[in-house]
Amino acid sequence: MPKIFQFFSHIKNVIAFNQLPKEERRLVFYSEGKNYWAHLEGLIKEVLTTSNIPVCYISSGEDDPGLTFKHNNYRTFKIDEGFVRNWLFETIETDVMVMTMPDLNQYQVKRSEHKVHYVFVQHSLVSFHMVYREGAFDFYDTIFCAGPHHIKEIRAIEAKYNLPAKNLVEHGYSRLDAIIKESENYKTKKLQPEAPRTVLLAPSWGPEGTIESGIGLCIVDQLIKQGHPVIFRPHPQTIKFAGKQVSKIVNKHKNNPLFTYENNVAGQESLHKSDIMICDWSGVALEYAFGLNKPILFVDVPKKINNHNYKKIEITPIEVSIREIIGDILDTDNVKVLSTTKDVNYSNWVYNLGRSDEVGAQYLIKLCDDYHMSKVEH
Repeated sequence: MPKIFQFFSHIKNVIAFNQLPKEERRLVFYSEGKNYWAHLEGLIKEVLTTSNIPVCYISSGEDDPGLTFKHNNYRTFKIDEGFVRNWLFETIETDVMVMTMPDLNQYQVKRSEHKVHYVFVQHSLVSFHMVYREGAFDFYDTIFCAGPHHIKEIRAIEAKYNLPAKNLVEHGYSRLDAIIKESENYKTKKLQPEAPRTVLLAPSWGPEGTIESGIGLCIVDQLIKQGHPVIFRPHPQTIKFAGKQVSKIVNKHKNNPLFTYENNVAGQESLHKSDIMICDWSGVALEYAFGLNKPILFVDVPKKINNHNYKKIEITPIEVSIREIIGDILDTDNVKVLSTTKDVNYSNWVYNLGRSDEVGAQYLIKLCDDYHMSKVEH
């Protein structure tokens, strides 16, 4: 569709949203695209199943599965990631807005001029103070926390910068629950010590990351040479900003039956089919360890730091402190994949294993009901 027609289509969707009776747009979810549906799907379905609250789903992703989900109490709206979205967000009238996008009110996306309660749903298990930009969560009212580390970090940030206390919910992590549930459909493989391992290369992104630095190509070359099947699963931001390095790996090995390229991080299949993961600072390593209890090898590239003031918060980020607990450091010059699974009680790190959607939905339903009652009383 030509851009001018897309623009008018998005404007039409905004008008359609604004023309809904206010009662039908009390609860709004916003998704940046298909990779975020996995973090919102369970919450949305639980709200629809356990309440009569209408749900509006706004997405900026053309192929977002959330736009095709159907329910009598569920409406979807496709908008862009630029002017139309920013205009809508500044004027949106709803009671509760649920998002996975950090940096609210920091850059283009502002809080509404109307009274709206903003809820942040995390889309990773990593720390809030090193991987995200400074102030990334300062303008949210409620934050769904995956584990105790998130609560400690937010409270420490509030104390350091004298910020108002937010509502912190002991939520859990829906993506992890889904991985654990899906794992029941896969049989546990028993491998001989010297048998080839299916290796999932799933690093994070950034200028000094595994793929961007050229280390990824070196790793894949060695694994293929050793006879290990390799699933190459780069981060969407790596594909976007380091496409040349990604293409270099894919073009070199695409005709090799041992090599598989996966460009959809929303899917789970490669997590379940692989025997071991090679990662760097990506939160997917924690999902792999906590959800599947499989071994991980970490590439020792520089930390992924988006907040260079993170040390002012005197808490070691979980992705740093947990590395040697859940995995081993990879020698990239002499790649060997015979790593061992670590015996860790993962329930100590994540709230409400298997119940996060239920807990989160109950909170959202109560929040909507409380807002509704306060309006009736006034």
